[in-house]
Parts: sequence; C-alpha cells; structure tokens
Amino acid sequence: MTRICTCVYHFLVLSWYIFLNYYISQQGGDQRKSKVFLNGGQWKYLTFLNLLLQAIFYGVVCVEDVLKRIKGEKDIKFMTAFRDLLFTTLAFPISTFVFLSFWILFLYDRELVYPKALDGIFPVWLNHAMHTSILPFALAEVILSPHCYPRKKEGLTLLALASLVYISRVLWIYSETGTWVYPVLAKLSPVGLTAFFSLSYVFSAGIYLLGEKLNYWKWGDMMKPRKKRK
Repeated sequence: MTRICTCVYHFLVLSWYIFLNYYISQQGGDQRKSKVFLNGGQWKYLTFLNLLLQAIFYGVVCVEDVLKRIKGEKDIKFMTAFRDLLFTTLAFPISTFVFLSFWILFLYDRELVYPKALDGIFPVWLNHAMHTSILPFALAEVILSPHCYPRKKEGLTLLALASLVYISRVLWIYSETGTWVYPVLAKLSPVGLTAFFSLSYVFSAGIYLLGEKLNYWKWGDMMKPRKKRK
C-alpha cells in the first residue's frame, strides 16, 4: 500500500511539473512577459531549467516505479542507478540551490534577483511554485526513497560540469547582448564575478554533501548492503 501511495505521489508531482513547464511556455505571447525572456529566452534562467530538470527526473521515477512493479527490482538496476545519479548530482542540489539562493537574495534586496515590477507580470502562486515548493518536493523524495550516492569525487565532478555549462551560458549571453541574466551580476567587478561563481559552486557542493548526509540519516542501514555489492 505504501509503495502504491508513493507511485501515485510521484505521478502527481510529475503532472505538476509538466503543468508548470507548459504554463510558462505559453507566456511568450504576453508582450510584458515576453520582454522578460528577451536575450536568451526562458532557458537563460536557472529557475526554469530546474523546472525542466525536475519534470525529467520525476518522469524517470515514474517509469522506474512502473517497471519495478512489472519486472521487479533486480531487472531494472540500470534504471534505478540512473534515477539515483540524476537525483543525487542534479535534481536535489539544483532545486535546493535555487530555493536558498533566490530567497536569500530576495530577502536581502529583491531588486537583485526578482524586481518588484515582476509582481505585476507573474502571479504570486507561480513565484512560489518556481522558488518555494521545489524544496519540500526534494526533501520528500529523500524521505520516501533511498538513493545510492556515487563516490564523492564523481558526484562533485558531475555537479561542477553542470555548473560550468550554466555559467558559460550566462557569460555567453552577456557577451552577445551586453545584458546580464540576473541584475546582481551587473553590480559585480570581474573579480567579484569570479568570487560569486566560485562561491556558488562551493554552496551547491555543500548542498550535495548535505543531501548525502540526509540520505544516510534516513536510509543508512538499508544503504550499507548496497554499497558492499559494488
């Protein structure tokens, strides 16, 4: 019964993220909203990339849930391993990073990350869907399912590569348009930008390690045998 409830929960979360991605994709027709997506489109924002990432992750989870009931756990080890790698190195760290970085900057000075003018463009519920509910969903996934973490070196390397790709895109957009994706970046010197991007990775790496600790705290006794079988 518990497993069925978990499968239903995963399907509902997947549906929610699909709805959010679809809803946002339809906003380009609004002239006010389309201005927000100039110079790089919606995919220049980590927030929207994260929503797409979460939809992909929960899609994988739902497929794994179905295959697990049809074939059993032993026959879908590859799918389970892919689910774990996606969650541990990207889905959990990025969603938590988006939540924390957004609200820290928002509470400090919202004009640095989400100018007040956006309140008249995006409804409040959408702001919380993009920046608030993502954390409870990530934490719930830690509680509901055990995830086998890769070696720290491998996990942190994959996270670093993902960070480097996104930072490269941000810098490319600036070089092409002369406009920074986030207002906070316009206030920083080259040295400040280097420090900002470096600290952002350190912050995300810390979140990765926190996720590993939470996973072991909840599932430690269950995960030990899985590690020995490697």
